[in-house]
Amino acid sequence: MERLQELENWLKKRLLRQAFSLAPASADASFRRYFRVSTPGRSYIAMDAPPDKEDCRPYVHVARVFGAAGVHVPEVLEQDLARGFLLLTDLESTTYLQALSDSTADELYRDAVDALIRIQLASRPDQLPEYGKDLLLRELRLFPEWYLGRHRPHTLLPSEREQLESMFALILQNNLAQPRVFVHRDYHSRNLMVTTPNPGILDFQDAVYGPVTYDLVSLFKDAYVHWDEERILDWTIRYWEKAKRARLPVAPDFGDFYRDFEWMGVQRHVKVLGIFARLCHRDGKDGYLKDMPLVMDYLRRACGRYRELAPLLRVLEAIEGAPENRVGYTF
Repeated sequence: MERLQELENWLKKRLLRQAFSLAPASADASFRRYFRVSTPGRSYIAMDAPPDKEDCRPYVHVARVFGAAGVHVPEVLEQDLARGFLLLTDLESTTYLQALSDSTADELYRDAVDALIRIQLASRPDQLPEYGKDLLLRELRLFPEWYLGRHRPHTLLPSEREQLESMFALILQNNLAQPRVFVHRDYHSRNLMVTTPNPGILDFQDAVYGPVTYDLVSLFKDAYVHWDEERILDWTIRYWEKAKRARLPVAPDFGDFYRDFEWMGVQRHVKVLGIFARLCHRDGKDGYLKDMPLVMDYLRRACGRYRELAPLLRVLEAIEGAPENRVGYTF
């Protein structure tokens, strides 16, 4: 309550003592909180990011970088970095997750792909942190630490641990060989808003410079919404065709590009399982548990399509059991 009162006092000064009301605007997996600030003539978003736990500076920087790329992100109207307060423009309240349906998905994803390509076209190697080997590997190791160590729990046999480490090395070899662009890092249905222009893009403070397929995986193999694989394949082809026309550094052969997309997905989904387990067991946020089965399904299906990933699939089956309809290798 003391923190909330401090935010209200700060807003009073920034809004020139206009009357306003505060209401929670969205949930967040971090320590950040967002409030909708309603005044008689306009609404805003206030971010509360306790400075001992969060740093607002990356958010302000990426908002500037992505805004310059021509995509719709919140404008930072006022900032107090020392206290962790930002006043932002309001991108309304309808998320892609709420709006997506069989009839709306093609149009919404077309807009999301167009915005993603604009971000990628603006990429420069010295603007955002590198999404390099150390960070990618640290993310992968969340899986044995939190998913196996706390959520299942499962004690890896020495042979399983060795297999897991060799798989991590193989996955990273693919990821690190991919062309590099700006990466939002959570470009999915909870962070995309239905706005004009569409989409509004949120939660970009962890953006990095990394593999070109990463955000596409976040978008189409979304932890919170399921689509048939045939539809995901069609949308991925459409992105690849647009990206080639825009002269983005995607693989010239779609088969190679799709392999990169799937292997990037393996890295992301191993990481996400670890993160969801950590959110539950460390932070008391068990709402993410219901999303784990879809993420595990993405992971197992991708591993089942590539012979090189068979050892990872065997580890997953030792932990989870074999699925009823096991996917056969295709590559």
